[in-house]
Amino acid sequence: MAEKNWHVGSTLPIAVQAVVCLGSAVAPARAFALSDSFAPPGKFDPNLVWEALIGGIVVCAFLAAIALWIHSSLRRTKRLQLRRNAFVSSAMNNLNQGVVMTDAQRRIMFCNDRYLEIYGLARSDLWTGMTGYDILELRRKRDVLGGVSDDEFYEKAASPNGLITELPDGRAILVKYFVLPNGGSVATHLDVSDQRKLSRQLASTKQFLETVLDHVPACVAAKNIKDGRYIFANSAYERFWGFSRDHAVGKNARELFAPISTASIEAADKAALNSPDGQFRNEFEVDRAGERRMVASIRIVVRDESNKPEFLMLVFEDITDRRSLSQELESTKKFLELVVDNIPVALIVEQVKDGRYLLANRSAETILNRRREEATGLTASDIFNPKEAKLIIARDEAAIKKRGMITEEHPISTKDGLRLFLTRRATVLSDAGEPQYLIKTHEDVTDRRQTESRMAHMAYHDGLTDLPNRAAFLQALTQMIEACEGTSEEFAVLCLDLDGLKEVNDVFGHALGDKLLIEVAQRLQDSARGGVVARLSGDEFGLIIDGKQPEAGLALAQQLGEAVAQEFQIDGRAVRAGVTTGMSIFPHNGADGASLLANAGAALFRAKQKSRGTIGLYQPEMDQQIRDRRVLHQDLSKAIKNGELSLAFQPQGIARHSVAESEIIGFEALARWQHPVRGQVSPAEFIPIAEESGLIVEMGEWILREACREAASWPKPLQVAVNLSPAQFMHGDVVGLVHSILIETGLAPGRLELEITEGVLIEDFDRGLALLRRLKALGVRISMDDFGSGYSSLSYLQAFPFDKIKIDRAFIMNLGRNPQSAAIVRAVIDLGHGLEMSIIAEGVETLDQLVFLAKEGCDGVQGYLLGKPLPIGKYAGLVGRAETMELALKTG
Repeated sequence: MAEKNWHVGSTLPIAVQAVVCLGSAVAPARAFALSDSFAPPGKFDPNLVWEALIGGIVVCAFLAAIALWIHSSLRRTKRLQLRRNAFVSSAMNNLNQGVVMTDAQRRIMFCNDRYLEIYGLARSDLWTGMTGYDILELRRKRDVLGGVSDDEFYEKAASPNGLITELPDGRAILVKYFVLPNGGSVATHLDVSDQRKLSRQLASTKQFLETVLDHVPACVAAKNIKDGRYIFANSAYERFWGFSRDHAVGKNARELFAPISTASIEAADKAALNSPDGQFRNEFEVDRAGERRMVASIRIVVRDESNKPEFLMLVFEDITDRRSLSQELESTKKFLELVVDNIPVALIVEQVKDGRYLLANRSAETILNRRREEATGLTASDIFNPKEAKLIIARDEAAIKKRGMITEEHPISTKDGLRLFLTRRATVLSDAGEPQYLIKTHEDVTDRRQTESRMAHMAYHDGLTDLPNRAAFLQALTQMIEACEGTSEEFAVLCLDLDGLKEVNDVFGHALGDKLLIEVAQRLQDSARGGVVARLSGDEFGLIIDGKQPEAGLALAQQLGEAVAQEFQIDGRAVRAGVTTGMSIFPHNGADGASLLANAGAALFRAKQKSRGTIGLYQPEMDQQIRDRRVLHQDLSKAIKNGELSLAFQPQGIARHSVAESEIIGFEALARWQHPVRGQVSPAEFIPIAEESGLIVEMGEWILREACREAASWPKPLQVAVNLSPAQFMHGDVVGLVHSILIETGLAPGRLELEITEGVLIEDFDRGLALLRRLKALGVRISMDDFGSGYSSLSYLQAFPFDKIKIDRAFIMNLGRNPQSAAIVRAVIDLGHGLEMSIIAEGVETLDQLVFLAKEGCDGVQGYLLGKPLPIGKYAGLVGRAETMELALKTG
């Protein structure tokens, strides 16, 4: 700074001297000029000569000062330039990377020391005018160029990633080449050996973690919490869903799965996000390529360093067949470590060659009874007591020897006590095919097994009374039979039917009825004297009692009846009940549990027919009818499926004084069954069986559909009447069924007449009434069938506007023989007309009956007098078809 200041101060005196000299030179000259103008001509003044001489000297001095000033300025500028060059050179030489600069002709203008140091060159190796190609050739001779040509060198170095040169000593140099706007260039050379070494270490660590996670036997995936898109899926996940992880990454559940799966997945995700602890476990069903699979899912919210939710990790397994699936994780090292650390099962990775633990996640701390960091590098012998360590090592060696998956359940001592764990061991092979790692997962299944145990109990016990159910009762029977076979031991099987339960439910409600069942079960257990007591069905119980039979069984049945007959106090109400009992004896009444129970049921059925509250002892001949009915029921079920049923149609006509005058207005469709062995089975036999077994629902649907289809094909728009059973009203959507059949067959609703009995309204008056109103709204006609044969409550006629009342045949057959029957028929006709309902009489078989009904104003008649129930082809002419009509008339 002082030097700079010195140069600046020395410039001013030189300038001042020059000005003074210039002034001194000008003044004499000017004086000479003035004196010359006043001097007389021809006279020379010597002073003027001296003044001119002095002025010349001054001018020369001035010029010399200027030259000196210019020289001084140039020297100062050169010194400043040298100092700047020295500064730049010093800075460039102290960079941690080599720098080479060239001009437009690629002559080297600068090369720093770091460059020479990197490639082992000396400054003396360089010469003036040396080009970039020359220095590349020099490096090639020194074997520090990396085996590339000059053009390849400049092309790759100019790329965005630069050129990596591997030196013989193992160092790696990153070269980047930049072209300057003036045509010159700058090349940088950076030693990246440490970075590449660190990168290889990270890659090795990442590969290790990926290898571990890829063999975890569970499906693992992760999704971004913000948009729900998947960011990771392992190989087990790929195998389960049948598509690659590349297909899944970047998509959400709606883009990948079927609607049923998407709904379950999104619901589970939402539950996990709303869970206080960020975890959610559940089981749900998914649709995998049209196949329903049940999975057990665990979802965990993974948080970042600032404790903010970042990922949603999900781990699930297919529990449909409890297959073990492996998993693979990808992405960065940090993400993989988060996934491993948050897997909700204990994960331990063991090195095969020395048995040392390489990795353990947080959940494994429960198994290891120490922090996972403390377990790394230790063996099983270092961690567990000698007995446990020996067992663990033996299991590990078995898994390594098998080179596959080994799954087992065993108890493990934890800080929370003894817990049951499901352990899976899988061996990971090296590239050479030798065992390298052993992966072990431990899942706490204590709670799950306890749940399964409770479910198993529920499968064999009644949920209301906690008594054994029918399945458990049959098992107990089988065990008793096995114990008594080959001995003289006997035991009795009792079937008890609880009398009065329906009345209790109707009067006090089903809640009190359930409490009654519980109390009855308790009394039966108290009185059973150690015998097996089970609830077989709604109001039926079963017991097994050993001892001398039938005395022991009859005595117990009597005691049970007396115990149940005592008054119950339930919710402050006095409730009474009773039991009817049927009994069979081993080995006399059956050699297997099913036979013994069936025979006891047959005895119960016969006892109930006899009188409530009685005890029936099985006799071989008593159940022949029951057996026949059971066989007939099975045959009827097959008949419905095999199409053995057919329809017969019986004409209905207007009541006139003769058959010829009685115009046919419709037909009633009636079911007929042609049995392949028995022949024609009477409706009186198979209709009650269908009613009792529930087959009437399926059979009634077939009858309704076939009758409507047939009627829709008639050229004449005659009515068709079809009977509906009370069971059809109680089970299924009868209104929807009628509506769909009308649409399917094309039959006009006004041509269909549905005949119901009062049983429809007796079972559930409000529900039955509502269904009838909905049926009538479809446009079909509703008829009250068999009026007079049951309760025939007038309230039914008042509550619902029936289109027709059908008088039961029991009153028609006595016309002319019983005055009361005539009075009843006359009253019903008047009642129906008063309610604006038409009347039809069934069972008309004589002309006298027809004349009486026509005289009394009955609207319609049906019976053998007009025609028998026959296939519709026999009545082709009546329905408007061209075929020959064949009427079967009975006029006698």
